[in-house]
Amino acid sequence: MNLLLVAIAPVFVIIFYIYCKDKYEKEPRRLLFYNFLLGAIVSIIITSILYYAFDMVLPLTNKTSVIQQFIKAFFVVGLIEEFSKYVIIRYFAQSNNAFNEPFDGIVYAVMVSMGFAATENIFYVLEGGYSTALIRAFTAVPAHATFGILMGYFMGKAKFSNNRIGLNFAGLFLAILFHGAYDFFLFIDFIPGIWVGAFISLGIGLFLSRRAIIKHQQVSQFNGEN
Repeated sequence: MNLLLVAIAPVFVIIFYIYCKDKYEKEPRRLLFYNFLLGAIVSIIITSILYYAFDMVLPLTNKTSVIQQFIKAFFVVGLIEEFSKYVIIRYFAQSNNAFNEPFDGIVYAVMVSMGFAATENIFYVLEGGYSTALIRAFTAVPAHATFGILMGYFMGKAKFSNNRIGLNFAGLFLAILFHGAYDFFLFIDFIPGIWVGAFISLGIGLFLSRRAIIKHQQVSQFNGEN
């Protein structure tokens, strides 16, 4: 039970942070919970099916091949996991009437991403213990949050734009790009010191995420300054 709590604690810290950043028009808590649940269950199911299908078509077995690890990072893990989240945000959250300002894209994308991260983190922590929980609390979990914020920023813009398709896919692409970069540097850890690249990409993602949050707060139609 303690390991389970440790696994989900960083997830809910991030959720609370984003909920507080939604300053002007809070989202319905029930809808937030549904998005979290869909991320935790449906997104994981979609990911598992697509992983299995990809492995049947093109198994990547050489763990010391930079090319294979690049494909795995960007076109397997990054693409599949972010696409599984994107589908839920696009067809469940974005179409809801409660999604009524650009910042909502960030809120719902983070909820779905944190649902996914919660399920993933539980499996890793139950297997690896407290040391794994501590490491992932400051790496993998916030990484998933940054991927969600970057995707949600563009999907929030898309809801109120004539270029909805382009902006939606821009969000998906950016999430895949940062997810792929983060994982790629970890996957090629057989190259000494290359893992530092993962933390650099995470740092850049966190910086851009903060900018995205501030930007959507400023343009909210519920902001009395507008």
